[in-house]
Amino acid sequence: MVDLKEQFDSFCKEKNAIDLTRGKPSAEQLTFSEDLDGILDGNFIQDGIDVRNYGEIKGLPSARKLGAELLDYSEEFVLASSNSSLTLMGNLLSAFLFNGSGDAPWKELETISIICPVPGYDRHFALCEKLGIKMIKVPLTGDGPDMNIVEDLVRNDESIKAIWCNPKHSNPTGETYSHDTVKRIANLPLIGAPDFIVLWDNAYAVHDFANSKQLSNIQDISQELNTFDNVATFGSTSKITFAGGGIAFLGASDKLMTIFLDYFSKFNFSPDKVNQARHVRFLKDKKGIEAHMKKLATLIKPKFELVNKYLNSLPEGLASWTKPTGGYFVSFDSKLGQASKIFDLCKAAGLNLTPVGSAFPYRRDQEDSNIRIAPTYVSIEELDKAMQIFVCCVKLADEIEKN
Repeated sequence: MVDLKEQFDSFCKEKNAIDLTRGKPSAEQLTFSEDLDGILDGNFIQDGIDVRNYGEIKGLPSARKLGAELLDYSEEFVLASSNSSLTLMGNLLSAFLFNGSGDAPWKELETISIICPVPGYDRHFALCEKLGIKMIKVPLTGDGPDMNIVEDLVRNDESIKAIWCNPKHSNPTGETYSHDTVKRIANLPLIGAPDFIVLWDNAYAVHDFANSKQLSNIQDISQELNTFDNVATFGSTSKITFAGGGIAFLGASDKLMTIFLDYFSKFNFSPDKVNQARHVRFLKDKKGIEAHMKKLATLIKPKFELVNKYLNSLPEGLASWTKPTGGYFVSFDSKLGQASKIFDLCKAAGLNLTPVGSAFPYRRDQEDSNIRIAPTYVSIEELDKAMQIFVCCVKLADEIEKN
């Protein structure tokens, strides 16, 4: 205890300011995309379209093709937008609130609920909370959400209209949904409300840094089950090129796309086609995306290996954590009731983490055990110091509780 306290006090005196709060690309990663700048070289014609002007609400044909290759979708069902897939998600939910996803606008119903696998993506939960949508949490299993619980809920609660899914390298657990899970998710509209929507946020579709499980194709499976109208797929280049300056994509059937555009087109004349043209010329196609991601993996993989090395140094039984093969996060679980103390100790020592509870609806982790580690943004040297602090604080929190 004394040695741990001395080490902790030493970290506090160093005046560290290390940020592991968000899954952001590092500056070094972003340099791999610097050729985007100036790539048009005065040529603003793409697909026979002057990209400087209005029009093409669904995006440039070549950008839609790029999105189709990223999402593993048919090009005809893909919309290419501006930089934020989260904006597309928010607009789709708003379209359902005002126009409905089938029968009636959601705002006319007494209660609207969405199933939220946990731990999950805090921005999904923030959207629901802002729009007044009730969130029902369901635990993840390592192969996706516990589908026995999900199916029971969907069968018996008519207020449930959707499920959030982050199916590959899920934020924050890093898991990829199994084929059986994908098929059962695609089948949900057949056992629940006919206008039930699968919100398929495939943010990490190409973000492997080690050999990874293949994700089954949601378009193919839902078309086989005749539920394709009930699936909305999202993705973007945010963690491929520039995080704040990429392209976002929506994959949807003709029926679902019509519902979306009837709402979305009232606020948008056209996407940023100049940026779409830049990305098409820079990434080119699926092979171009894969080659680019291999470069990024050379920077990302060592950081995850470093995190795992430090966590492996913890005494057995003190914690558990995920060992992802892609994505941007490690999900760490302390002993019950210790996460908040670990967070506070880390903050005092100059290590900023995502607030405890963020990976749960309403920011409530009832077990007070989950901490999301986001290692990509900082340098390897800063990350090394961060993990020294983190491991010290995990041990110290446990010692404080014992005493």
